Amino acid sequence: MPIRDCTVVAVEGTAAAGKTTLVHALTAYYREQGVNVTATGEPARVSPFMEEIVLHDKGGFDLTAELDAFAAQLTTTMRATRNHSLLITDKTPANVLAYARLVLDQEDPQVRAVLRSVESLCNTWMPIAYSAVIHCRDHYDQEAGGDRFRGKVLDLQSATETAVYEAIQATKVPILDLPQGLTTQARVEWIAKQLHINGINVH
Repeated sequence: MPIRDCTVVAVEGTAAAGKTTLVHALTAYYREQGVNVTATGEPARVSPFMEEIVLHDKGGFDLTAELDAFAAQLTTTMRATRNHSLLITDKTPANVLAYARLVLDQEDPQVRAVLRSVESLCNTWMPIAYSAVIHCRDHYDQEAGGDRFRGKVLDLQSATETAVYEAIQATKVPILDLPQGLTTQARVEWIAKQLHINGINVH
């Protein structure tokens, strides 16, 4: 079910999987087809809490920062659907949940309780909001380009790949596993074909 009249398709995967490049390429492809499409970036990258932690080394990941990232993922997506028929998003709320489970102390009763609530919201809202999740498994050089946001979680690469996929699976949103080793153009063509085959309205 779309958000109002906008179909939402997410691009997911672990860090350095080519998600952002794919979001822009897919958006450009559908725009050239005459589709009223837009895209969202990764909301956590503009979070003042994440900026303090990652760019200024002030403190560590905490419940406030993770909840802010989760809320931003929700509102950024919903606001972007206004006046568009197709939205391509960089990540999903389930991604934020997966990272929060890895970086927060789940022995803390308050953290546990909040994450259970976040999980419940993910599992009820995402099937309403998202028509499909494109899952990227490619691993590019995480240190390329000096991305400090990416560098902060380099040691979580393997764990996040599993955690993110499991969090998305739990939502029951259809997952399209993108074949590895494709060029960006081939990725776009594969996705367009799969969305059509699965009857997902992108017009």
